Amino acid sequence: MFSIPLADDAQLFPLEIRHAEEFFAHMERGRAYIGEHIGFPDAATDLGSARTLLGNYAQKAATDTGRLYGIRVDGTLVGGVLFRTFDADGGTCEIGCWLEPTAAGRGLITKACGILIDYAFRERGMRRIEWHASALNTKSLAVAQRLGMTREGVMRESHRHRGVLQNTEVWALLAHEWDGARQG
Repeated sequence: MFSIPLADDAQLFPLEIRHAEEFFAHMERGRAYIGEHIGFPDAATDLGSARTLLGNYAQKAATDTGRLYGIRVDGTLVGGVLFRTFDADGGTCEIGCWLEPTAAGRGLITKACGILIDYAFRERGMRRIEWHASALNTKSLAVAQRLGMTREGVMRESHRHRGVLQNTEVWALLAHEWDGARQG
């Protein structure tokens, strides 16, 4: 397996079905914090549903329509980043992230997302990368801003999370705007 260093004690790696037990344990630890804005904890409520979620992303990887990556600190899965959507023919994709509170504030998400952005633009020829986040998720919106993305607008009451309609902010970065130095 390969991994990319994010810090002396942190690595980015492909998150696969075989990591289901580790992923479920991670969701259990971070369920309240991660689940405040992200649906993964609600989708991975037991080992079987964790496998299903990872299997869905394995299918996306196999069809080149999305990918999932984990972040480990000192060998423990604490978060991740993903291509939620990936349209190679259209040249667009959407990235996202999640993280346990114990790993927050270290710049790991910004660096990991920078790696995904660099890959999408430089290796895959994408022309546009989007970031969708709840308008209430200020930490996620701050990452989009640190990555040099532009806030394009708000989709009002566009997403239901835990029974509540939420506004979704849309941020984007175009290939010609990307400066690899922003990777963190």
